Amino acid sequence: MKRILVTGATGQIGSELIPALRKRYGSENVIAAGHKTQPDKELSEGGPFLSLDVRNFAAVEKIVKEHRIDTIYHMAALLSAFAEKDPLLAWDVNINGLRNILETGRKFQCSVFFPSSIGAFGPSTPADDTPQDTIQRPTTIYGITKLTGELLCDYYFHRFGIDARGLRFPGLISYKTMPSGGTTDYAVEIFYAAVRGKRYECFLKQGTRLDMMYMPDAVRAAIQLMEADPAKLIHRNAFNVTAMSLAPEDLYREIKKHIPEFTMTYKIDPMRQAIADSWPHSMDDSAARKEWGWKPEYDLAAMTQEMIERLSERFEQ
Repeated sequence: MKRILVTGATGQIGSELIPALRKRYGSENVIAAGHKTQPDKELSEGGPFLSLDVRNFAAVEKIVKEHRIDTIYHMAALLSAFAEKDPLLAWDVNINGLRNILETGRKFQCSVFFPSSIGAFGPSTPADDTPQDTIQRPTTIYGITKLTGELLCDYYFHRFGIDARGLRFPGLISYKTMPSGGTTDYAVEIFYAAVRGKRYECFLKQGTRLDMMYMPDAVRAAIQLMEADPAKLIHRNAFNVTAMSLAPEDLYREIKKHIPEFTMTYKIDPMRQAIADSWPHSMDDSAARKEWGWKPEYDLAAMTQEMIERLSERFEQ
């Protein structure tokens, strides 16, 4: 039976990945580790939860050794908009933290999952049907750390044989966690505003088209990749994955089918708009589909309906 460590446990992905892993592998076999933020009841009571600063190599090593970890999902990171406010901290967490995970993985022969992002591309990357293998010259510290992380994972695989795998996630949409400093946060905030009967003020301009994915698909993709037959993986690391390409007005129109009175205006955040403008409009994820059978289950309509239903249930309680 696998023994799994998930860092960044209280973050947007970690908080939904952990319950899925515990259901699959058993609660006691999945160790959740978070920094500072207190876990919710599902995480704290659903299985082991530990405090961890991934920048502390000794602490990472201690947990992996004591809990006999063989697989690490390394989700701890500073996201795009927050990272731009403190680039040195972003480098420290995103790169030094990953280095500690990979070094520990090398020492104890752990498999490692590393989430990259559409932020690892840049304005010189082809924006439409962005290829799996293409030019990558990101212009944000977040993107630079994600690209560096992709290269580090490749290095540890080729140099030390560490089974490091990863995905380039698009913007992720979830009803369980509030946004935490990402450029695509509008796609979550808009649902909260709609369900609460409030007007939403979008910080990205009309026509800003970006790839998106509903969180259940993101969680399933991560687990599916880590369980894939390594003999079939040509790329192993930094697979493009996506489900839908959206502009703010697309999401607005879909929400209005369920909440006709909902209204949205625009007040552009120059920093986040500049970040979004440097990212692809849509990614080609054919490599993931071919090498390990990736296929999303949620489109815009299905995601919107479930987001509204889930958030409505939460606010009625």
